[in-house]
Amino acid sequence: MATTVLEGPLPFKIIVKEESDTSSSSDSDDPVVAILFFGICLVLGIASRHLLRGTKVPYTLALLVIGIALGSLEYGTSYRLGKVGAGIRLWANINPDLLLAVFLPALLFESSFSMEVHQIKRCMAQMFILAGPGVLISTFFLGSALKLLFPYDWSWKTSLLLGGLLSATDPVAIVALLKDLGASKKLSTIIEGESLMNDGTAIVVYQLFYQMVLGRSFTVGAIVKYLTQVSLGAVGIGLAFGVASYLWLGFIFNDTVIEITLTLAVSYIAYFAAQDGADVSGVLAVMTLGMFYSSVARTAFKGEGQQSLHHFWEMVAYIANTLIFILSGVVIAEGVLHSKDYFENHGTSWGYLILLYGFVQVSRVIVVGTLYPCLMYFGYGLDWKEAIILVWSGLRGAVALSLSLSVKRTSDTSSLLSQDTGTLFVFFTGGIVFLTLIVNGSTTQFVLHLLHMDKLSEAKKRILDYTRYEMMNKALDAFGDLGDDEELGPSDWPTVKRYISCLNNLEGEQVHPHAVAETENNPDAMNLKDIRIRLLNGVQAAYWGMLEEGRISQTSANIMMQSVDEAMDLVSDKVLCDWNGLRAHVHFPSYYRFLKMNFCPQKLVTYFTVERLESACYMCAAFLRAHRIARRQLHDFLGDSEIASLVINESEAEGEEARKFLEDVRVIFPQVLRVVKTRQVTYSILKQLSDYVQNLEKVGLLEKKEMTHLHDSVQTDLKKLLRNPPLVKMSKISDLLRGHPLLGALPAVAREPLEGSTKELLKLHGVAIYREGSKPNGIWLISNGLVKWTSRSLRNKHSLHPIFSHGSSLGLYEVLIGKPYICNMITDSVVHCFFIEAEKILSLLRSDPTVEGFLWQVMLYRLKIIIPATRSINNVHYFT
Repeated sequence: MATTVLEGPLPFKIIVKEESDTSSSSDSDDPVVAILFFGICLVLGIASRHLLRGTKVPYTLALLVIGIALGSLEYGTSYRLGKVGAGIRLWANINPDLLLAVFLPALLFESSFSMEVHQIKRCMAQMFILAGPGVLISTFFLGSALKLLFPYDWSWKTSLLLGGLLSATDPVAIVALLKDLGASKKLSTIIEGESLMNDGTAIVVYQLFYQMVLGRSFTVGAIVKYLTQVSLGAVGIGLAFGVASYLWLGFIFNDTVIEITLTLAVSYIAYFAAQDGADVSGVLAVMTLGMFYSSVARTAFKGEGQQSLHHFWEMVAYIANTLIFILSGVVIAEGVLHSKDYFENHGTSWGYLILLYGFVQVSRVIVVGTLYPCLMYFGYGLDWKEAIILVWSGLRGAVALSLSLSVKRTSDTSSLLSQDTGTLFVFFTGGIVFLTLIVNGSTTQFVLHLLHMDKLSEAKKRILDYTRYEMMNKALDAFGDLGDDEELGPSDWPTVKRYISCLNNLEGEQVHPHAVAETENNPDAMNLKDIRIRLLNGVQAAYWGMLEEGRISQTSANIMMQSVDEAMDLVSDKVLCDWNGLRAHVHFPSYYRFLKMNFCPQKLVTYFTVERLESACYMCAAFLRAHRIARRQLHDFLGDSEIASLVINESEAEGEEARKFLEDVRVIFPQVLRVVKTRQVTYSILKQLSDYVQNLEKVGLLEKKEMTHLHDSVQTDLKKLLRNPPLVKMSKISDLLRGHPLLGALPAVAREPLEGSTKELLKLHGVAIYREGSKPNGIWLISNGLVKWTSRSLRNKHSLHPIFSHGSSLGLYEVLIGKPYICNMITDSVVHCFFIEAEKILSLLRSDPTVEGFLWQVMLYRLKIIIPATRSINNVHYFT
């Protein structure tokens, strides 16, 4: 039958079959009916989700059945559904490419953005293995089965086309079920990550065989080149859009609507730029974009903005899934009923559909079984129970169905694909989607139960029981506070308790979760792991709170949260170690060595030094504060438990390095800590003022307009703080030198040549300034920090001051008399000092002999003398 393309107010093209019935054609041509069908789908989706909540039936399965029922009513009976039916026909005949373009970017971005970046990193290898070699194995196995065992006389290209099409998994129902049952995060991440990646891989493989079917030929080298360009190009485009939009987010201040809209816009623009603009995989581009946001840009959204963002994308994904699965059911019904003559003449197709479903499951077993050694080795590993769930989670969904519709559409106009082939593609794909949902999706919970993967650990059960008793205590306290008031009088506790049904089954006395029976296997290890994880969760929650309070930056927050994620992987075998992930970022920067080089501007080096110190101070302070908060919360919850105390002690021990670093900064660069604290206090005060003004409006003391005026002024100040924060003012080198007692006492004529030849240095803790017996090569002027001396021949007991600090001059005596250094000088903290070469001192003495006498006078005035009883006067040791 001829077709026409109608362009209406909706931003897409709709293929509409010409109808003989004038009224039906009129309804079909009205684009408003598309909106009617959209609204009905949402209502049906709401009803399904509401009624099936708490049941074992997957929500998406119900939607698919509803779609098949609607399609059967419209296409298979004489009872038309009027305008609803017209809407069904419009959506059923939608361009398959448009179907992917409208729904796929939203689903892909939501799924990849909601994944935990640390889990992604650990499971990345497993996801690549399943989405790369796994898809290829599945494609060639299914293609071979279709070519050799099915009676359709398809070419290898056509058979492999359907094999690749059926290799795209869509485990939406399985992942949702695993999350609801509290299954391991790694398993959910592997399944969901595989689905994301193999959608892209399967589409690329589909496009390759699709072009082959249409007559284009490829060499092996051309295939490899094509796959590489399509994959790497998509990743590059996703990263480019991610970086650009992230930088744009940095200029948006407290505008949640714009922030959310930007994420929506960039996901669709990235998809179209990759798919249509660069001819690479739009799926991989959006997936890369979402993972970039998950790893880098997550902390760009704070507080209510982050919650709104997640709720928005959950809603978008829910709407997309609702429409896709209902529409999939309609398309399946339409494909079967419009080709009922074919299926009546080829009744064995239904049997071959069941056979194909069996081959799909076998292909999944082969993929997981073949790759199982690699899956066990990489990431978190994979045990045999998780491998079974991985096999059973191979559901098919909207991507496969949309690709089959593209084949069907091509078969209607191309001589290279028969219409019967296009019909069978839709029939087999729709049937596999239906069977995997109805069989695999509805039985996954039973399989999980059979494998004992839906049960809580004993440690978690004890914590839950203990928490219920704590909830009862809180309820009693609340009743004591609320149960009587002067207006209404007392309330009835038995009635209140009857309505708190979640606490009605408590029996016996409250048992502490760590008071376990001796018969349990290694209970301390289980409890220790559980408590460590809970404390680290508390630390991470504290980091989020401090990000909202302005105590840490987005970059610092990302680093600190990643350190907690890495520590959680090691809680079974090691003590708390989240500090390990921060150690590389918390140290005195090495940029000071560039001050010796003339080509490096000193102001630039100082800027980077201060910036690095500020970041390290933020991290140290946040680390100590977060652990202190988590320890207090853990103690308040569990009391003086031996295991909890052990974990608390581990937490306290972890903070030693952070405290030591802050002490060193306080000694060397106190102005850095002062500015860091000033920023935090300013931000906190402005946030409190903002909350105070908003609260006044809530309680009715301010009108909306008045509140808005005051709130905007506070936000202006807050933006000014973030854009132009207070800066650390570092003292000039000349001022530091003139403030040193030795150079400050020199005449200007003698001081100026020395100032020009000094080198500024930063010595870390425990570094030797000079060694005993070495040739004196210069003197060190201590600006800040502590230095102690040691000697093989001298003893500390002879020294009045074994520690030297600000204002000390080291090595001057040895330079003046020309003898080797007579002790070791070791830094006892980070030391900021200046070095003057011995040759510069001696040159000054030769040019101005009066300076030597002056130096001896200054030194004798300030020296501290050690005269060991057994040593001659030649071994007199001077420290100034």
